[in-house]
Amino acid sequence: MYLEEIIGDVQLEDSTVECKSILNREDIVGWLKTIAGFANASGGDMYIGVEDKTNKLIGFDRKAADNERNYFNNQVSEHITPRPPIKISFLPYSVRKSERYVIKISVSESSVKPIILKYKNIPSIFMRRDGFTNGATYEEIIDMSIKSKNTQYDVLTSDVKYDPTKLSELKSYYAAQNDGKKLTDKMLRSMGFVNEDGYLSNGAVLFTDDYKGSKTEVMCSVFAGYTKGSERIVTVNRFSGNLINTIISIMDFITMRMNHSMIKLENKRVNLDSYPTRALFEGVVNAVAHRDYYLDGTQIQIDMFKDRLEISSPGGFYRGEKIGKTYDLSGVISKRRNELISNVLVACNVMEAAGTGFDKIMEEYESADEAHKPYIYSTSDHFTLVLPDLTYEEGVLDSTITILTFIPAPNGTEHDEKVLSFCYKKARKVAEIAAHLGLSDSTYLRKQVLGNLEKNGYLIKSKVSKATCYMTNPEVVEEG
Repeated sequence: MYLEEIIGDVQLEDSTVECKSILNREDIVGWLKTIAGFANASGGDMYIGVEDKTNKLIGFDRKAADNERNYFNNQVSEHITPRPPIKISFLPYSVRKSERYVIKISVSESSVKPIILKYKNIPSIFMRRDGFTNGATYEEIIDMSIKSKNTQYDVLTSDVKYDPTKLSELKSYYAAQNDGKKLTDKMLRSMGFVNEDGYLSNGAVLFTDDYKGSKTEVMCSVFAGYTKGSERIVTVNRFSGNLINTIISIMDFITMRMNHSMIKLENKRVNLDSYPTRALFEGVVNAVAHRDYYLDGTQIQIDMFKDRLEISSPGGFYRGEKIGKTYDLSGVISKRRNELISNVLVACNVMEAAGTGFDKIMEEYESADEAHKPYIYSTSDHFTLVLPDLTYEEGVLDSTITILTFIPAPNGTEHDEKVLSFCYKKARKVAEIAAHLGLSDSTYLRKQVLGNLEKNGYLIKSKVSKATCYMTNPEVVEEG
């Protein structure tokens, strides 16, 4: 039998049709690039279980067809990003009263381009043309980027069927935040949680009870000092799971480890937490809601230092300005990156529809002095909210001092971190370093502190107008 006998049409391999006898396990890229090429072009169909060139049916029995489908799904999810719109169907036919199946893979043109195939950590972009799939040209890649509709990750349709029994944690959380009200299927559908064919959106998948993927990974760390590299790590925990558990896990991690102090205020002793609960919660929810879920291999980073908490989320501000550092949180303009996820969190009463989360953070720190004011900074690949520890009297380390990452020097001293930060962007005289550290210009400073750092390559020694100066070696010590 031949393919046209079961689909009622003659199908020859062209720009929209491809046939494979079986998915080659030895040449995965060979067929994955066709899927990516279809999505980057105008879409197409791949028939698995059909002999190439002749269209003769090879087919599978029921179990083999199901295994082949699962293998296909696993490989696409692992190597192609973002996952293009794909529908999988089984075309049955009979041979000697035995039922056989051809697998039809229908790939629609992706609204987000380019679709990237990443295999063995090497990313590639393919284009389907005239029955062949080849690497996209520079002009085609530019054209794809320009014409891309910039569709948000969370609103794209997944291949996961809607099962209301797998949303118990979201529904319980919604009820707890809404005085016992129920989150109905009608409400979820109105938000775009599930489409007319019963498939969940990508964002909806992240709320399911059994989600175990890497899109929601979080790493929480506690450091003994002021930087990541110069002090020992006290604790490191990793979390992954659905978005509700992500929020709860982060909050639990921080609240269990932050300081609580009693202070005297207006002749009364009151309890003071390291971070105001409201500000902390707003920061965590903001990181989850505005994370760039297209970025695989990334994670939300929670770093607790001696003087502050840093909440970093993958992706810069969505369609917003790139800012280095600002204390004016209310002046930061950033549009929603994930409309569906944000709408669900708004419905759960943990996020403001008007986007006033940063304003609330500023309100919580309104009475704090300048050394304890929160700030935010953004780059092209992440944004970070910094909440000063209100129980740490000195406040956040002087903002003029560069935060560094480095391996502690052999026979180092407690002053190494401050010296390297102070000398990172400018050569400093010994007298300046002594004044910065609050020490005298002594043999101890020159030999045991500065001399040791120079000996181990952390400082570069020079002469300026006969005065000895030191500058941090950027090949050994990194900023950030």
